[in-house]
Amino acid sequence: MKLTLSLDGFSRGLQRTFAALQFRNYRLWFFGQLISLAGTWMQSAAQGYLVYELTKSPAVLGYVGFASGLPAWLFTVYGGVAADRLPRRSVLLVTQSAMMALAFLLAGLVFTKTVQPWHILVISFGVGVANALDSPARLAIVADLVDREEMTNAIALNALMFNLATVVGPALAGVVYAALGPGWSFALNGVSYLAVIGALLLMRLPNRRPTPSGERVAEQLREGFRYTIQSPVIRTVVINIGVLSLFGMSLLVLLPAWAVDVLGGDVRTNGFLLASRGVGALVGALMIAYLGQRVVRGRLWTAGTLLLPPALTVFALWHWAPAALATLVLVGWSFIVVANISNALIQTSVPDHLRGRVLSIYTMVFFGSMPLGALWIGQLAERVSEPAAVLANAAILGASALLLLWRAPFMRRLA
Repeated sequence: MKLTLSLDGFSRGLQRTFAALQFRNYRLWFFGQLISLAGTWMQSAAQGYLVYELTKSPAVLGYVGFASGLPAWLFTVYGGVAADRLPRRSVLLVTQSAMMALAFLLAGLVFTKTVQPWHILVISFGVGVANALDSPARLAIVADLVDREEMTNAIALNALMFNLATVVGPALAGVVYAALGPGWSFALNGVSYLAVIGALLLMRLPNRRPTPSGERVAEQLREGFRYTIQSPVIRTVVINIGVLSLFGMSLLVLLPAWAVDVLGGDVRTNGFLLASRGVGALVGALMIAYLGQRVVRGRLWTAGTLLLPPALTVFALWHWAPAALATLVLVGWSFIVVANISNALIQTSVPDHLRGRVLSIYTMVFFGSMPLGALWIGQLAERVSEPAAVLANAAILGASALLLLWRAPFMRRLA
């Protein structure tokens, strides 16, 4: 009897954790995106290590991160308008196809042995443009794939899918790079886009009334910014994710140099470092998907914000590979908990006609802060050292977390 009850409880737990997968459109999205994102992370890991092999410069790693993220400031809000005014599937088909073409272009440059650092900078900028236009539609399309009561679960599963890819992609990149060279990592990424493009084409989506196209784009943008600024919760989560992205996620830019100069490793070490961060993020996403609405999201969001600074501090001070891998698990958990709950808080409170624009502001701050952080940490590491640069970021994040506790106590009470 106890065994039967235990199995029944386990089965109900699985159903609760993966509730959004009952919807056919979301299943197509989940598995198509999972394959594509694994390819994306494979390319990201291989590209960073290739840049470091070509230049031996942490500063150039920062330049590449800046080039890939700069378009977030320039184009994301227009991607939000497109996500509200156009069919989201059509937007995604165009942007995903563009990123696939750029992956094959980079693979061709490597295979012909003509690749130069400036090629990677230009291609990174192009991928950033496509991603800036893609991200609002990619976030907003969740509302078209599941019923509203399962939206929080679907958002958590999106994070699960993303972070499962961050485990598989970098680890696979290390193996493929060491065995076959970087070109195959880029070529396999190009092929992986076929999975999400095929999934989008197979979906049967409901008719959605877009925002009236007669409205001026500038007025639509102002409406999105007004809503974001006037909502205390959305304003707080957007500011916080910007700070964490600027001074927390910029660590990823340094990992190729960290693997070689600090830990004495190689391309496989770089892949394992990225994968460890992904493991922590995966655990966080699974936890949120399982808990669903049964957790006070504000407390968990606050816990993730507070844990990130000490995790980065330990990572910077303890230059031993097992310790580095373990602390990156904590870094990944902290960041995904904050990002996932921030996304869920926005998605479940914003009206549908503003969804694309408000999410585009969130995405612009999220992804737009990364290039600034990459530029900052790359330059600082070049002048002092990689560990000193990470310690400086950890100190800034710690001060920000304490300020948040003081100035935004209402966040801890959010359900």
